[in-house]
Amino acid sequence: MKPTLLPFALSFVLAGLSTHLFADVGVGAKPLAGAEVIIDGTRATLDEKWIYWEGPGFKSAMPIKWKIVDDPVDKGTAVMTDDRAADGGKYGAADIVTKKAYRDFRLHIEFLIMKAGGNSGVYLQNRFEIQVFDGDKTKHGMGAVINETESPYQLYKGIGVWNCYDITFRAARFQDGKMVEKPLVSMFFNGVKVHHNVAINQVWGGANSGLDGGNDGGKGITDVPGGLKLQCEGHDVRYRNAWIKELDLAKPDTDFTE
Repeated sequence: MKPTLLPFALSFVLAGLSTHLFADVGVGAKPLAGAEVIIDGTRATLDEKWIYWEGPGFKSAMPIKWKIVDDPVDKGTAVMTDDRAADGGKYGAADIVTKKAYRDFRLHIEFLIMKAGGNSGVYLQNRFEIQVFDGDKTKHGMGAVINETESPYQLYKGIGVWNCYDITFRAARFQDGKMVEKPLVSMFFNGVKVHHNVAINQVWGGANSGLDGGNDGGKGITDVPGGLKLQCEGHDVRYRNAWIKELDLAKPDTDFTE
């Protein structure tokens, strides 16, 4: 290569990297313009933005019992999925959901698992779970669109370290009461694209999973917006720096083009 071509080649590579990284993803990503902060590590925001999901497996009671604890890595505080009603992995016993419901959105959320086997989950529209589960590398495991994709477990940073999901979600579309376009999701895991326009087929896990879980084996998805839900199964899993921006994705494309 001639020396005069090197700057051009380098600028081309950098331009490609810039295009890839435009979405502003990964641990520490700041809220996009117009985004709403839903977890900032304070009790005030937890109580203002969240409520228990009182589904068929609900065993707790308001106010929310989840704790505000020290961030074990950085300065500040985090929200801990700590509610004794869920001890023993009681499914749906003490999950929390945002008071606000959403259709299309861009989500950023950071999580840290304190002990081996720690289990939680991020539910889009209180329906579709993105798994948070230390040690599980299956299609039911870490970072999977649960039971619908492989787990990108190799990108998980491990116990005691902050991890991050950046998600763009498009709700199902309906005409005359019938679904005509399936819900779609794209996701970065710790800054790396792992899911691209994945069509989600159903709600998995039965009625305790969330909205529509009890409809036609989870396939009876309805045209109703839902909140972001976080799962509690009695494990020490912590969340921080979560924000969400409402979108209106006219086309069936979630590839971070907002």
